[in-house]
Amino acid sequence: MLQKKPLLGRLSLLAAALIWGSSFFVMKSAVSAIPVFWLLGFRFTVGFGLLAVIFCGRWKRLKWRMLGHGCLCGVLLGVAYIVQTFGLRDTTPGKNAFLTAAYCVLAPFVSWLFLRRRPGWWNWAAALLCLAGVGMVSLDGSLTMNRGDALTLVGAVFYAFHLVAVSRFGEEDDPVLLTMVQFGMAAVVCWGMSLLTETPPASLPMNAWGELVYLAVFATTAALLLQNVGQSVTPAAPAAILLSLESVFGVLFSVLFAGETVTGRLLAGFVTIFCAVLVSETRLSFLMSAGRGEAGA
Repeated sequence: MLQKKPLLGRLSLLAAALIWGSSFFVMKSAVSAIPVFWLLGFRFTVGFGLLAVIFCGRWKRLKWRMLGHGCLCGVLLGVAYIVQTFGLRDTTPGKNAFLTAAYCVLAPFVSWLFLRRRPGWWNWAAALLCLAGVGMVSLDGSLTMNRGDALTLVGAVFYAFHLVAVSRFGEEDDPVLLTMVQFGMAAVVCWGMSLLTETPPASLPMNAWGELVYLAVFATTAALLLQNVGQSVTPAAPAAILLSLESVFGVLFSVLFAGETVTGRLLAGFVTIFCAVLVSETRLSFLMSAGRGEAGA
């Protein structure tokens, strides 16, 4: 049984990346029929409710400090999703997936700003690679960026802030409780914005309900649980590689099911951003490990 755990962990992380990758084209379809704040409020509410039931025994561990940490993370998470989703309305799912992935490269610099953790050389190298990739993906001949791509990059900045906050608070808080409070707070933010700015949909087509259920149950709750299981038994470097495949799956599903066309320049930009994420997350340690393994063989 112990020998199967590493494989189980990797399969769980791959499944999480696959589900999250598929969510980009599903969200693209959903926002064409459902107001953004209402959609996200529903998604976070269902996610919170399911986790609250599954892990009901953990609520007794909740402390005021943890509640404050979770609320701050929830606000950052809600804003990140909101900005990213508005960006998705004006760009393709594939571009949205890869531009969002830039948060992995940005996070070390946010950590430097607030936690005084200086980035390593690999973070600077990743930032340069990512900048080049973003230019290939988003800039046109006049060196301007469309609204959807710009909003997606702003969303990536908020995801970076969220990642740093979760990493910091996760060192002292129960990660499952922290996640539940986050989802609850993100739902409050989205429903509040919906009440202020949107008219609730009078009715939704059946396919929209299917998309809502998929996003709430699978792309939020199930994927999160798969990630937690996978990361608990998988070393950091291979875990980062598997999770970074989310952006690759995002493009694949977008091409297969949303009719997105990938040009040579877009493909080059996607590959460059993906490489930047790998460098930032792993320092390419998996290559060095493979080299050491070959030398000893």
